[in-house]
Amino acid sequence: MDHHIIISGAGPAGLCLARALRGSGLSVALIDSQQRESLAQPAFDGREIALTHHSRSLMQQLGLWGLIGSDHIAPLRDALVMNGAPGRGQARMRIGHEHGGQPQLGFLVDNHHIRRAAWASAMAEPDETGSPPDLIDGRQVVRVATDDHRAEVQLDDGRRLRARLLVAADSRHSSTRRAMGIAADLHDYGRSMLVCAMTHPTPHGAAAWEWFDHGQTLALLPMNDCPETGQPRSSVVLTLPHTDIEVLAGTDPAPFGEAITARFGQQLGTMRLASTRHVYPLVGVLPRHLVARRFAAVGDAAVGMHPVTAHGFNLGLRSIEALSQALIRAHHQRGDIASPALLQRYERTHQRASRGLYLATHALATLYTRDERPARVLRELMVRVGERLPPFKRAVAGSLTGLA
Repeated sequence: MDHHIIISGAGPAGLCLARALRGSGLSVALIDSQQRESLAQPAFDGREIALTHHSRSLMQQLGLWGLIGSDHIAPLRDALVMNGAPGRGQARMRIGHEHGGQPQLGFLVDNHHIRRAAWASAMAEPDETGSPPDLIDGRQVVRVATDDHRAEVQLDDGRRLRARLLVAADSRHSSTRRAMGIAADLHDYGRSMLVCAMTHPTPHGAAAWEWFDHGQTLALLPMNDCPETGQPRSSVVLTLPHTDIEVLAGTDPAPFGEAITARFGQQLGTMRLASTRHVYPLVGVLPRHLVARRFAAVGDAAVGMHPVTAHGFNLGLRSIEALSQALIRAHHQRGDIASPALLQRYERTHQRASRGLYLATHALATLYTRDERPARVLRELMVRVGERLPPFKRAVAGSLTGLA
């Protein structure tokens, strides 16, 4: 065999898995279509990642947390869910840090800073933690095959690699997973998200907003103050039909700021663009299986969450934790790292952690993006009732902290 494990995809999930296996005695090949330079220095992509306390602990164990830098880690103290137009009649539910028993609910980090830290940790020169994986950059996997003894991938330059196990970590639309014949249930919400950073004079109080307004969904994730202006800064997520998003994405910065200020009902004062803008289709993906013969999926390839709960990367880290521990244990016991029993245990473990949350999030997102009167009445009732139920708030806070 060329390696014990081949990982398809060198995004955060693939890099974190490679880092988790470093020093275990398992040899790893990491394949990605991007060039090494882009993987090492990823560009800002607009996405702000909400991390739980459990995820922070895992990232500390993997050596990532200290590489991010405190300037790039913002506290997530509280969460506010709103329904309807601003004013006295707006329904509001506050999930406070006190409901989770922690000084803050979680942490917020730009996705590109996580990617940079994951690269630095996984690809560092050999040291007491082991050696980096063998990176094959700028190449695509065009064919996969597995049998009872090995997995084989063919690259677009004709090379073939063999390993005991193939792992897909190449996005929610994983071509590797699809090549293994694993079907996935995809839900296209028919809308797109525009994400960017904006400054505003009114402090955000380290609180995240999820605001379901008529005809639009708005989210605000608190960031550290803008280093250029010193003003409060937030990551703004606007969900609309794609044609409307395209118009906004192409608007000049000044009128764009005016438009977003109006959409936020002037609640944060005059908002100004502080980054590039990025547009993503709103799609959820739930694979029917996470494993096959000598194959497993992790990260978004294992479950592609709707971003409303900001749990995508947290679930990805849990998948990496579960799979890496199982692989290392089997290797140390001189067992088969891709035995059907091992892979099935991993699938059950991660499906228990992710499937219920995915389905609940899907139901919530569907309800809160519909504008028919029955849906508006029901979500108004849910927010108002939730505000009056401390046990419900504690349950939500426990999910947000990752300590439930």
